[in-house]
Amino acid sequence: MEGIMKEVTFIRQNIEKWKEAEKVVEQASRLSPDRLADVYTELTADLAFAQTHYPVSRITIYLNNLSSALHNEIYRNKREKWSRIITYWAKEVPQTMYDARRELLTSFLIFLCSVLIGVLSATNDPEFVRLILGNSYVDMTLNNIANGTPMAVYNGSSEIPMFLGITLNNVMVSFYCFATGILTSFGTGYVLLQNGIMVGAFQTFFFQHGLLWESFLAIWLHGTLEIWAIVVAGAAGLCLGNGWLFPGTYSRIESFRRGAKRGLKIVIGTVPVFILAAFIEGFLTRHTQLPDLLRLSIILLSLAFILFYYIYLPNRKKHGVTKT
Repeated sequence: MEGIMKEVTFIRQNIEKWKEAEKVVEQASRLSPDRLADVYTELTADLAFAQTHYPVSRITIYLNNLSSALHNEIYRNKREKWSRIITYWAKEVPQTMYDARRELLTSFLIFLCSVLIGVLSATNDPEFVRLILGNSYVDMTLNNIANGTPMAVYNGSSEIPMFLGITLNNVMVSFYCFATGILTSFGTGYVLLQNGIMVGAFQTFFFQHGLLWESFLAIWLHGTLEIWAIVVAGAAGLCLGNGWLFPGTYSRIESFRRGAKRGLKIVIGTVPVFILAAFIEGFLTRHTQLPDLLRLSIILLSLAFILFYYIYLPNRKKHGVTKT
C-alpha cells in the first residue's frame, strides 16, 4: 500500500510537468535547443526514478515513450541544423525585435535627434563640419566638387577590397555600439549621438554646396540599410544597458544576462544587412552615372525591406518562436 501511495504522490507532483513536456514534443521544431535539453534532462531523471521504484508500472512506460519521442525530436533537429539558419533570421530575430520594440524606438529617436543637432550645428557654424569630419576629408571633398565629381570619395579603391573593408568596419561599428551598453545605456546613446551628428553634418555640407539631390542618391543608396542597421545595433546596446539599469523582478545579474542574450541576437541579425549595404556601397554607389530612377528605386526597396522586416514582421501576432 505504501508503494502505491508513493507512486500516486510521484505522479501528482509531476503530472503538470509531463503535460508540458508533451507540448514541448509537439512544438520541438520551433523551440530553442536549450529548452529541449532542459526538458529532456528532467524527463530522463523522472524516468530513471520510475524505472527504479516502479519498473512494471504504466507510468514508467509512459515516461519511456515520452522521453523517446523527445529524444527523436532532438536528434532530428540536430540533423536539420541548417534549417536553424533560416528560422534564426525568419522567426527568432523578428520575435526578439518585437520584444525590443521600445529599445528600437528609443534608439531611433536618439539617432534622429542627433541628426538634427548635426544639421543645425553645421548650418549655424561653417567650421562645424570640419570639426566633425576632419579637415583632410572636407578639403578632399571640396576638391572633388570643384572637379565636377562630388561623390568621387566612393571611387577610392577597387570594388572587392572596398566591399570587404566596409563590411568589416560596419560590423565592428555595430558590435561596438552594442558592447558600449555594458557602460549602461548611456554608452550606446553616446555612440548613436556621434553617428547621428556626423550624418546630419555630412548631408548639410552637400546641401550648402547645392548638391542635396545628388548626395542623397549617392549616400542613401547604401546608407538606408547601413544607418538603419546602426540604429538596430543601438537597440541591442540599450537592451544590454537596460539590463543593468532596470532589473525589475530579476536579480541584476540575471537581468543583465537576459539583456545581453537578447541584444546579441539582435546585433548578429544585423550582419547580413551590413553585408548588403557594403555590397551596394562597394559596387553600385561609385557609379554616380546610374539613372536617378534606378538609384531611387534601390533606396525605396531598402526602405521597404526595413519596414517589412523590422516593423511589420515583428508585430505579427505569432512567429512560431517561444520567448526566452
